[in-house]
Amino acid sequence: MEQIYIRVVETLNWEFDYGRFRVWLKEKYGVGKAYLFLGLIPKYKDLYTKLQECGYTLIFKEVIYDTNGKAKGNCDADIVVHAMQNAYENKFAKAILISSDGDYAPLVKFLKREK
Repeated sequence: MEQIYIRVVETLNWEFDYGRFRVWLKEKYGVGKAYLFLGLIPKYKDLYTKLQECGYTLIFKEVIYDTNGKAKGNCDADIVVHAMQNAYENKFAKAILISSDGDYAPLVKFLKREK
């Protein structure tokens, strides 16, 4: 499997291997479907292809650009709606949510309460 490294913390020179992470999720937790929510930027199409080859299901958000030309593709609401919809439709028994912030605390509380 081709390895994919994405710099997640540039100031510390950390790199993240999404391919190995996907394997770890499957082996450690039995994750069948792994969704990645991303802003769609055409110049990254090769990266998107590699992520799909690693076994991720990509869900894209339309990107808007601020006045400085910086891409914005906030996926928080999309993630919450997707998880709530799948929970409502009983499409999963367990979920693992991986995030760098606490924006999803209400979703996690709901999922835990509903088991």
